[in-house]
Amino acid sequence: MSDKYDARAEAIHSLVCVGLDTDIHQLPAPYQQEALSQFAFNRWVIEQTYDYAAAFKLNSAFYEMRGEQGLRELRMTVNYLRTEHPDIFTICDAKRGDIGSTNEAYAHAIFDELGFDAVTLHPYTGRAALEPFLARKDKVSIILCRTSNPGAGELQDLMVAAKPLWQVIAEKVYEEWNTDGNCMLVIGATYPEELRQIRQIAGDMTFLIPGIGTQGGDLKAAITVGLNHTGKGMIVNSSRSIIFSDNPGAAARSLRDEINLYR
Repeated sequence: MSDKYDARAEAIHSLVCVGLDTDIHQLPAPYQQEALSQFAFNRWVIEQTYDYAAAFKLNSAFYEMRGEQGLRELRMTVNYLRTEHPDIFTICDAKRGDIGSTNEAYAHAIFDELGFDAVTLHPYTGRAALEPFLARKDKVSIILCRTSNPGAGELQDLMVAAKPLWQVIAEKVYEEWNTDGNCMLVIGATYPEELRQIRQIAGDMTFLIPGIGTQGGDLKAAITVGLNHTGKGMIVNSSRSIIFSDNPGAAARSLRDEINLYR
């Protein structure tokens, strides 16, 4: 399934991921009146940006907060992407990670019921617990490694056997968990030095790169150190700075062009 992302990125010469963090409270006024407000807005953003998007990432929290209605519109959005733009890679940003039996339910819900191509996961419960995700050779497990938030170092910088925890996670996923080639890592653009080191550890593995836009990540620095030997290996996510801009299509195109400048 990683091949699906690579094929799309190659076809449109873009590493852009549009994050559909569709906070109901931030929707433009006309969409507030829609019966299916999140879906209507998402569909508009998708049609504005799909020419430049190698992936779309939906943060499940913004849909779950609305209960049954939000989950309905989450499903409608994914179904729309699968029907209208089936070549675009879809990510459920849910950051799941629990004991094995619970993860079986999560994997079924996200991969089979909702139909996402990939999901973000916590590594804390270990490989055995994540096996319901890792065993799905047709889907992608994106493991949190060095996240983009300012407080990430509180735990991720803790030393384990003379290595920071983020390095231990990168090595373990690359060397032990990625046996079927269906793992990726989350590495924040806000930490380019760690990104450089993790690229050296993880070979050509693809990274999901948050932190661009409102979080202030250095795009040039991230691209310079983060590309793999094929000139890809990065899914560069931007959410609010695209979807809530005056012109999402122009914002997505601008991000694509800037990334390609540094490539």
